[in-house]
Amino acid sequence: MPLHILGLNHNTAPVEIREQVVFTGDEIDQALAQIVALDNVIEAVVLSTCNRTEFYVETTDQGVQLIRSWLKENQGLSDIASESLFNLDKEDAIRHLFRVACGLDSMVLGEPQILGQLKDAFRQAEQTGTVGSQLSRIFHHTFSVAKKVRTDTEIGSSPVSVAYAAVNLANQFFAGFSQHTALLIGAGVTIELVAKHLYSKEIGRLFVANRDIGRAQKLASNFDGFALPLSEIDGTLPEADILISSTASTDPVVSFTQMKHAMKARRHKPVFAVDIAVPRDLDPAISELDDVYLYTIDDLDKVIMDGQSNREAAAIDANRILDDETQRYLSIERSKEVAPIITALRDHGDGLREQVLEQARRRLAKGADNDEVLQYVTSALLKKLLHQPSVRLREAGEKSDKEFIKIVSELFGLNGKDES
Repeated sequence: MPLHILGLNHNTAPVEIREQVVFTGDEIDQALAQIVALDNVIEAVVLSTCNRTEFYVETTDQGVQLIRSWLKENQGLSDIASESLFNLDKEDAIRHLFRVACGLDSMVLGEPQILGQLKDAFRQAEQTGTVGSQLSRIFHHTFSVAKKVRTDTEIGSSPVSVAYAAVNLANQFFAGFSQHTALLIGAGVTIELVAKHLYSKEIGRLFVANRDIGRAQKLASNFDGFALPLSEIDGTLPEADILISSTASTDPVVSFTQMKHAMKARRHKPVFAVDIAVPRDLDPAISELDDVYLYTIDDLDKVIMDGQSNREAAAIDANRILDDETQRYLSIERSKEVAPIITALRDHGDGLREQVLEQARRRLAKGADNDEVLQYVTSALLKKLLHQPSVRLREAGEKSDKEFIKIVSELFGLNGKDES
């Protein structure tokens, strides 16, 4: 069965739709088990990040429709969200998977985090038991392609990240950071990068809030910051000039009411807020409050594009590599299709050889001359090998099947000889 990809990403759907299709932790295991239980779905991997949720499956067209229906029912998708789902198969699917792994399909061109996320998704599917030989082959080939692109091009140079874009946008909002306070919600890789950029720009005060206070303390200590549990965020919100959030929460961590009270306490001093999470951490209604400037991950797109123009040339080189690697993989897969026929042909030839060899041994045992036996062996083996092709060629001649005659001629290297 060919590779199919069903899903949505930042190129095909805005954040308010993407957040309807997010899977984390055990939800991915459950989704994988339910998907492969569908008719005609053999293998599956699920990749779910803030910018994409994509299903990589070995299935039929009918299987894709079953997954689409399952997804709509399982996630309660709206009609608009369902229409945003894209489907790729065969060569297009292989190339898309390569592009994702290399960061060529990312909001941040060439960003390296997606490869790690893809490897994690593959390992999780392996552990769940939804990966077989076909997906295993293509994913390992994909990881090799990503390594080649990183090694042979400059796609990873001049790092631009979502974290960098968020801080850069904040820097445009405020003249400087030294007199301002930042509140970061979360303690993952993205928030760590945000903290690093803010610290390098000499942020006045830095707070890190997280449900796991230990993780918040560990992160904050690296940047001379202060940690607090997420449950105590109300006391710090009024102090935050910059609010940036990125958690895995399925529900908003800052409500409209909380922000409204914070703005009243701030006497409406402006707040720059960025919600990097999908689903969103900050209640979208917050944007309706005066003096709150709320941006989502999709709003960072222009900032990111401005900062990654020097990667465009590298992307051209990377796409050339992907063209070659896509064709190479397809050639390998096509060659596997004829492998059973080649094996059967060799087994057939070996069977004929054993028959002739046994007859030769009997002749030698009866005292036949060695040279006579050699003549017999070569003649008998040749007749047996060419019998069926000769019969088929005569039939083709009787039917004027010139195409078959041409193929046989090419197969036996008879080009240039007259087949008439």
